[in-house]
Amino acid sequence: MDIKIQHSFLPHTDPDASAAFFRDLLGFEIRMDVGGGAMRWITVGPAGQPDTSVVLHPPFADPGITEDERKTITEMMAKGTFATLVLSSPNLDETFEKMVAGGAEVVQEPTDQPYGVRDAAFRDPAGNHIRINQQA
Repeated sequence: MDIKIQHSFLPHTDPDASAAFFRDLLGFEIRMDVGGGAMRWITVGPAGQPDTSVVLHPPFADPGITEDERKTITEMMAKGTFATLVLSSPNLDETFEKMVAGGAEVVQEPTDQPYGVRDAAFRDPAGNHIRINQQA
């Protein structure tokens, strides 16, 4: 089998702030921007990787979401426990410093984990947990 990750989805609460975070801090390309206001879907992806993208989407666009589910999603997003994206960088320390200089909310400074990974963590404007691993 030849399977690749094509799209992953992360919710946003402010499409402009989320687009700026991925474009300006992470250097991702904006590939598609559809809809309007809070009902925007923005597709972003790492430069040089046209087959991999993240779709930033409104978390409550599904008409099947109940009010209780909406409340739970909102609470989990605020705590940073609803969605996670793990990225990698050839120079974690340099990437970390750029993220800090750009105003990213730091969750964890670069750390050598006991399971063999060196990583750092941030939250995007919607509260999503963004981890960045040092590339091996």
